[in-house]
Amino acid sequence: MNRRDLLKALAAAPLLSHAGSLLAAPATDAKLLFVFLRGGYDANNLLVPVGSDFYYASRPNIAIAKPGEENGALPLTADWALHPALRETIYPLFTGGEAAFIPFAGTTDLTRSHFETQDSIELGQELGGRRDFRSGFLNRLAQSLNGSKHAISFTDQLPLIFQGSVQVPNMALRSVGKAGIDARQSQVIAAMYRGTPLQQPVSAGFAVRADVTKELTGEMQAANRNAISTKGFELEAQRIARLMKDKYNLGFVDVGGWDTHVGQGGANGYLAGRFDELGRGLSAFSQEMGGAWRNTVVVVVSEFGRTFRENGNRGTDHGHGSVFWVLGGGIKGKQVAGEQVAMSQATLFQNRDMPVLNEYRAVLGGLLRRTFGLTPAQLDHVFAGVKPEELGLV
Repeated sequence: MNRRDLLKALAAAPLLSHAGSLLAAPATDAKLLFVFLRGGYDANNLLVPVGSDFYYASRPNIAIAKPGEENGALPLTADWALHPALRETIYPLFTGGEAAFIPFAGTTDLTRSHFETQDSIELGQELGGRRDFRSGFLNRLAQSLNGSKHAISFTDQLPLIFQGSVQVPNMALRSVGKAGIDARQSQVIAAMYRGTPLQQPVSAGFAVRADVTKELTGEMQAANRNAISTKGFELEAQRIARLMKDKYNLGFVDVGGWDTHVGQGGANGYLAGRFDELGRGLSAFSQEMGGAWRNTVVVVVSEFGRTFRENGNRGTDHGHGSVFWVLGGGIKGKQVAGEQVAMSQATLFQNRDMPVLNEYRAVLGGLLRRTFGLTPAQLDHVFAGVKPEELGLV
């Protein structure tokens, strides 16, 4: 193996600082899966403000019809309804008390830049100060829980949200069956680092990869030609559940494809297809978790929402306020929570967007405090200076 191949192999192998604890029982039963929709999804067609005539006037081509009409939205409350693509997946979770939505949610970052705003959310640091890109808020949560060995990122590379002093493994499940190195090469690489400070993290990285592969061996053999190919978020979500229900308490996954400037569609079309795929994945995750679902909270966020009015290309542009999703077998769902206002031209932010009334650090701070029983000092370590917003969901 030459030096270039060695570096690639090491980059592909996840690192973990506690090799002997991979199969140990979690220190807490509570579990969190954080799902990041990259691209800024159109929350106004997810959670439809059916009581707003301004919504229908603003979206003559892409609005979702009112409940009871053809391809109409699914009624949630007197003011809100859900995109019909989620009829068979998220809607039953909502009516069963296992799903809730938080509109007017987001960061006060006003750049409307995908990268800037994603960074803001993943870091979880107060805006206006110096950013520490070596400290993501899920890494700080892992520190606070003293359970770093039970955190994992289901991504190709370790995301900013998990950067920090705690070493967290990352594994892209859609490529598990396509290992860049074989068992013999793993042994060679491990031997090269024996007796050095890197011996433990290198060996632990291979252990994580072997553990994940072993967990999914049966599925690999059953797949067509034994290939692990991407079949949408649904398949990946099932794999995530199989690992999280027994081994991990903190998980992260991101899903792209939400930047809908052109041809967004309404009840049908591009965005509807993304909602359908996401909904099937989250529903499959809840089912695959089995009994662990009652101790699990899933939070779905995006960097920002989109413009309230459709653009000239029957799409929407970068916006501000968004809608967060909260799912779980033990949450107090069946509600649209948080501070709200009636949607009209007068309530738009800068005459274009849904405003942010529920700041994301306060919202997540309240959820994490209740989910994991964080002390005030622990919560301040995760979100410095935040006053948690108690929404009564957990």
